[in-house]
Amino acid sequence: MKLLLDAGNSRLKWGLIDHDAWVAQGAFSHDEPWDLGAVLPPVGGLDAAFGVNVAGEGVAARVTEALRSWTVPLRWWTPEAACCGVRNGYDDPAQLGADRWAALVGAWHLQQGAALVVTAGTATTIDVLMGDGRFAGGLIVPGVELMKRALAGNTAQLPLVEGSMARLPTRTADAIHMGCLHAQAGAIERMFRYLSGESGAVCLINGGAAPMVMPLLGIPCRLVDNLVLEGVRVAGCARGFR
Repeated sequence: MKLLLDAGNSRLKWGLIDHDAWVAQGAFSHDEPWDLGAVLPPVGGLDAAFGVNVAGEGVAARVTEALRSWTVPLRWWTPEAACCGVRNGYDDPAQLGADRWAALVGAWHLQQGAALVVTAGTATTIDVLMGDGRFAGGLIVPGVELMKRALAGNTAQLPLVEGSMARLPTRTADAIHMGCLHAQAGAIERMFRYLSGESGAVCLINGGAAPMVMPLLGIPCRLVDNLVLEGVRVAGCARGFR
């Protein structure tokens, strides 16, 4: 059994596969204890750990320490010029975020065609994957919660409170909530225009805010759980977790 990891800005997402098939998935917040013993097989039942990390060296060290009892090799995957049918169009391929690269590989594996690859998390990434497998470029914008916190922290009368879905908000909390969601949806829809000439193009969206953003989108869209982990799985299997 193998452990796959997505160390993001706010959570450590994990998945277990056996013979390349998913067995379980879950996540730990960075501000809670990581009880890996409760979710992983007993010591001796894990062969390898493979993942992506955008959270920095401190989180990488924490993962290494948490896995110490299992004594398995841990490999962090970093972006490259090409992998599993996807070509990296960044000016410097190594500068692309590892989570974005993994999501693109996962999207290509699922779609085998043109896709707008969206991860709506702490930040929202919106990446254009052409029908020939070329990553053409993309955007990074503040995520929904970051937008809300920016408003609350830089204005005198816009509080950080929970809002509700409303077509035309008539309460400040709802106006903030919907404003942030529409800002996400608008950026996504504008980027989808770059795929207007691509047959069968679809938006593949994942991340914690995805279920709130997706109903506002007026484009072909599909909600995919843990697209980054799916890309990690595809790449790990392709390279034998080396």
